[in-house]
Amino acid sequence: MLRIDSHQHFWKYDPVTYSWIDDSMQAIQKDFMPEDLWPVLENNGFDGCITVQSDQSEQENEFQLANAAKYSFIKAVVGWVDLQSAQVEDRLAYYLQFNKLKGFRHVLQGEPQRDFMLRPAFLNGISLLKKYGYAYDILIFSDQLGYTADFVSCFPDQLFVIDHLAKPGIKNREITQWKKDITAVAKFENVFCKVSGMVTEADWKKWNPTDFYPYLDVLIETFGTDRLMFGSDWPVCNVAAAYEQVVNIATTYFSAFSKTEKEKFFGGNACKFYNIQIH
Repeated sequence: MLRIDSHQHFWKYDPVTYSWIDDSMQAIQKDFMPEDLWPVLENNGFDGCITVQSDQSEQENEFQLANAAKYSFIKAVVGWVDLQSAQVEDRLAYYLQFNKLKGFRHVLQGEPQRDFMLRPAFLNGISLLKKYGYAYDILIFSDQLGYTADFVSCFPDQLFVIDHLAKPGIKNREITQWKKDITAVAKFENVFCKVSGMVTEADWKKWNPTDFYPYLDVLIETFGTDRLMFGSDWPVCNVAAAYEQVVNIATTYFSAFSKTEKEKFFGGNACKFYNIQIH
């Protein structure tokens, strides 16, 4: 079974394009390219990765697809397309020529309208993804989870994955409302969840591996081991933890699980979700 990091980013750093990388995140105010990641993946026993958009433009797709064409360890790309556009179906059809483009994402967490995902034009775009075989990454903060069950209920045949556990307030041990909301979403069998982005939701300087276990317990209870996938969120994770530390949190937590369950979590589920061919 391939070991796949289901969530990471590449970028050529530009302070305007990446304005979300503020001065508290100086560690990542620079370029991060495939040649920087490959030795890290290799050292941690991973066979490949899934690259996720970090800029909302179709130029971003060109950049990531060029990287994916050059490097075989990039197994899939999650890009961006204007799902509200009247031309969205033409764009989805256009991208079918790129075998590694497996899905799309919109930065819902940054939208002032917190229930943006329920806008009719957005729902229309989502309704077309299944026809073209694309998955969808749901990037939200935990306050938007309350709308997510309604959102996914509209599309029982569409594959969805929640990025970064929907970013619960780990730093302040906020779990009650998040647990209630994520449990409601997990009832939909077509929804997966990425165990990623946890260290950046914790206290960057003083987190402890056990800070994450209550949240992981909830995910196991609700999604089970067939719908969870490991993601590093590299290089964003670097503001709070080294790649090895992120891997170790998951490895330690899953140490008591069966070999099959570990294989699913560390690669099998991502391959299934993103339709990655295992050679």
